[in-house]
Parts: sequence; C-alpha cells; structure tokens
Amino acid sequence: MGKYKLAKNACYLSGITMSISANLSPILFLTFRDMYNLSFTQLGLLVVINYFAQLLVDLIFTGFTKYFNVHKTVRSMPFIVFIGLILYAILPIIFPDMAFLWIVTGTVIFSIASGLGEVLFSPVIAAIPSDNPEREMSKLHSMYAWGVVAVVILSTLFLAAFGRNNWMYLALLWAIIPLVTFMMFLKAELPPMENTGGEQKGVKIFNKGIILCTLCIFFGGAAECTMSQWASGFIENAIGIPKVYGDVMGVALFAALLGAGRTLYSKYGKGIVNILLFGMLGAGACYFVASLSMSPVVGVIACAMTGIFTSMLWPGTLIYLEDNFENVGVTVYALMAAGGDMGASLAPQLLGIVSDKFSLTGFAQKLSMELSISAEQIGMRAGLLVAGLFPVAGVICIMCMKKYFKKQGKIKLK
Repeated sequence: MGKYKLAKNACYLSGITMSISANLSPILFLTFRDMYNLSFTQLGLLVVINYFAQLLVDLIFTGFTKYFNVHKTVRSMPFIVFIGLILYAILPIIFPDMAFLWIVTGTVIFSIASGLGEVLFSPVIAAIPSDNPEREMSKLHSMYAWGVVAVVILSTLFLAAFGRNNWMYLALLWAIIPLVTFMMFLKAELPPMENTGGEQKGVKIFNKGIILCTLCIFFGGAAECTMSQWASGFIENAIGIPKVYGDVMGVALFAALLGAGRTLYSKYGKGIVNILLFGMLGAGACYFVASLSMSPVVGVIACAMTGIFTSMLWPGTLIYLEDNFENVGVTVYALMAAGGDMGASLAPQLLGIVSDKFSLTGFAQKLSMELSISAEQIGMRAGLLVAGLFPVAGVICIMCMKKYFKKQGKIKLK
C-alpha cells in the first residue's frame, strides 16, 4: 500500500484541481456580467458547458471504456486542466471583444479534464488496498470540498485586493495546482484497475438498481452544484450582501460544511442510505428558506447549511452503489458520473433561465414594489425556489432505492 502513497496524494490534489475547474467561474459571475455585459442565462450557460463537457466524457467512457489506456488518461488529466486555465485567462486579454467565446473555450478544455477525473479518480482510490475503502472514498471527495473553500476564500481576497479587472491573473495563479498534480502523477505508481467495459460479456449496467442510483446522484448533483455555483451571485445580488463578506460567510462556509460532512463520514460514517435521505430533506428545506426569507442573515445561513446536507449526496450514492453491487468497474463509475454531471448542469442553468424570465413578468414587477427590492432579485429568488424541487424529488428516489435493494440484496454485475 505504501508504494501507492504518491498516487493517492495526487488523486487528493486532483480533487482540488477539479474544485478550481468547477468553482472559479461562479466566483467571477458578476465580474463577467459587469465587464462583458453578460446575462444570467449566459452565466448559467458557463455552468452548463462545464458539466455538459464532463457529461460527454462520462458517456464516452460508459460506452467505450476498453479503448482507453486508464493509467495514461489519469496522468494526463491535470495537464489538460492546466492548458484550459491558461487559455481561459490569456485569450480574453488578447481578444477582449470576443471574451465570452474564449472564456467558453477554456471552460470546455478544463471541463473535459474534470470529466476524466470524475470517472477515474474514484476507481483509482477504490483499487488501492485499504482497510476501509468507504472512508477513503469519502476522504477523496472531501478534498474537493476543501478545495472549494480555498478557491472561494483566496479568490475573494485576491479580487478584493487587486480588483475584479485583474481576474485573469487569478486564473493563472490557480493553474499552478494542476501543473504540480501532473508532475506528481508522472512519478507515481498507479494500481492495476479493472477496465470494465463493453468487451466483457454479461455486464448488466442498466438494471433497475443502477438506474435508481443514477437518478439519485442526478438529484444529489443538482442539489449540491446549484448552490455551489450560484450562492455567490445569489448572496450578492438577491440578498444584497457585499461580495467579499457574502463569499466568505456564505460560499466558503457552504464549502467548509461540505468538506466537514465528508470528513466526518470518512472517520465515523455508517448507515449511508439514511444519511442520503436526511441530506435530501435538509437540502430541500435550505433551498426554500434561502429563497423565501427576507432576512439577510437567515438567507446566508440557509445557503451555507446546504453544504452539510449535500455533503454526502454524491459520494454517498457511490458508497451505496458499492454496498449493493459486486464487481463495480470503470464503466459503472462513468455512468454515475454522467448522472451527477447531468444534474449539476441542468439545475444551475434552469435557475439562470427562471431568474431571467421571471424577473420580466408583471407579477415580479408588482412584487418588487411591494417588497422594495428589484425585479432581478425577485427573479433570482424564484430560480432558487425552483431548484429546491430537485432534492425533494431525490427524497422519493431514495425511498424507492431502499425498497428495491431490501428485496434484491447484493447484485452481481457480471
């Protein structure tokens, strides 16, 4: 197990690399809106592109796993993120009139790499011998959450100190992390991995149990990523708290609670299906409170508390999957990642669309006058309220999962 220590550490650092890819743009949402005159729909489109690119990679791996050299793909992922961040930062400086196009270009590149990471780092950790693989999996995902904390706090401080107009230098600084990760992977010995795919006869990945798990991670990804992507803009725009305070008190605390939940499970966790159910219920409540409360303090607390409730929804579904299926390989992990990424892309974009459309309605205009807040703020609250329906649907999905696996027992995939 000691010979894989560098590989394990590189996987953990890759979690931070993935947090940069997923969370840098949301921190810059209002910066992009002010500098490049982007709409909320366009900002939401950045999230869709991020997760759609990851989703595409997930689906490719699901159907064509046998054509990939898993070890080479794992090693290349951080370098692709590095290239994407460099282009993301530099091209808008060179071509300011087409800034959105080049931001999208960089986003596509580092998002593809993040998709590779989602598919492969979990099975890498699962393949490394361990006394408690469930807790190692939770620890891997906790590194992503702690990476979000670092990205939010350090990025917020950078923008406060050097100004929003210098956002591109922030992206260049963050590019150092994937570069270091890439060099670690070059030296690391990776464990042998089961490259399960279409070439293996008898693999039944589209049974009811896996479909339910895919739906569960879909709703979990939607609940977690909608808040992580939009909390910064919501707290600043809809609640009216200055960005530097809102990001630290709301977004960073959300991420810290996300990491704390995963870290606690890695040490003490058990009964994952009940934790999933509790998490979906709590997340739904937080969404509704944040969107409906007119108290800034209550709104920020609700945004932050979503972190603890959503902390185990994504990794917990993977743990539940492993508990109920034998011979889980890369193909199934790719399918799970596809489900999570689909939720993480559709829900934030839906929030952006609802925010834009609802703010233009007569009802929003009338309500804004009654509440003495702008129609745009009303629109963002409506968008967050709609996003709260995803964890509510997740509760129903988990109840169906419990009933199904209680009857089936542990299922062999091949």
